[in-house]
Amino acid sequence: MGIQYQGHNIPISFASCSIPLYYNVRLPRTLEAIRNAGFDGIEISMPDILAYGSDLEGKTVREDDYDTLSDVGGKIRILSDQLGLQILMLQPFSRFEGRSKDTHSQQRNKAFTRARGWIRVMESLGTDMLQVGSSDAEDISPSLEEHAQDLQELADMLAEKGFRLAYENWCWATYAPAWKDDWEISHMADRKNIGLCLDTFQSAGGEYGDPSTDSGFIEHFSSTELDSRWKHSLTELEHTVPGDKIFLLQVSDAYKMKPPLRDTKERARSAWSHDYRPLPFKGGYLPIQSFLNAVLRTGFRGWLSVEVFDSKPKKGSSMEEYVEAAVQSLTRMLVATE
Repeated sequence: MGIQYQGHNIPISFASCSIPLYYNVRLPRTLEAIRNAGFDGIEISMPDILAYGSDLEGKTVREDDYDTLSDVGGKIRILSDQLGLQILMLQPFSRFEGRSKDTHSQQRNKAFTRARGWIRVMESLGTDMLQVGSSDAEDISPSLEEHAQDLQELADMLAEKGFRLAYENWCWATYAPAWKDDWEISHMADRKNIGLCLDTFQSAGGEYGDPSTDSGFIEHFSSTELDSRWKHSLTELEHTVPGDKIFLLQVSDAYKMKPPLRDTKERARSAWSHDYRPLPFKGGYLPIQSFLNAVLRTGFRGWLSVEVFDSKPKKGSSMEEYVEAAVQSLTRMLVATE
């Protein structure tokens, strides 16, 4: 179906991991609801593959049981094909890059073994894109060149199958939390099959919002300076990144945290990301519309994908209504750009 925008049909996707857990539904029903709502594709998450595999097998499926996971991936592909739903991407491949060849050789070898396993699952799913999130591991190299070398090697592995790598900045990442960091790394990696997975939350939540402050905004700067820095980042994005190097844009907002997230076991922005990201126009406050506008000004006319993580129960709503609301929010955002 997609959404019409300035003479273009913008394809739309929904991340399978974005169905709130309180709906307690299984993957086949989720896929059917996503398609019936008008989405063209899905991002399939490894946790959802594991959960569906456990349903099918009647036992817990291990994360490294790639024979079983590949078999489950084939069954998910059949379900998706029957619905006419494209599997856009497998996600989230995390904590991969930046492992030193000398001091972390065992961890690095494990990361590449995991990559080969995920590529097998991609083949069974029939998807050609792997999302890699900028690493939040604490003991990795600060050298972005080393991160680029790892992505280069992974991209070459993917290229053997005709696959692509979508690199996403996670705003709590150790050394590459901003879109500009990931663009620099991917540019250094210099592979045609590497592009960006941009995200309204990851950029606005990293460069403008802060869940650990009373105001909900970064307080190192005055409000005037914060606005100026944000606008400069958007202008730089618009004039730096070619639209065809953006493989997809994920869309979500964030709740202003009251009380602020200060005493969390994980990094505050990580905790924020995992539980407090609603659909646009559903209680968030970040400047996500301006980020979408900037991305569209690059010439990007590719996939818009809803990736939300909202732990607040929606009283009286069904899972199907939730997914339909996601289409409405994307449509409203695109209308607001015109």
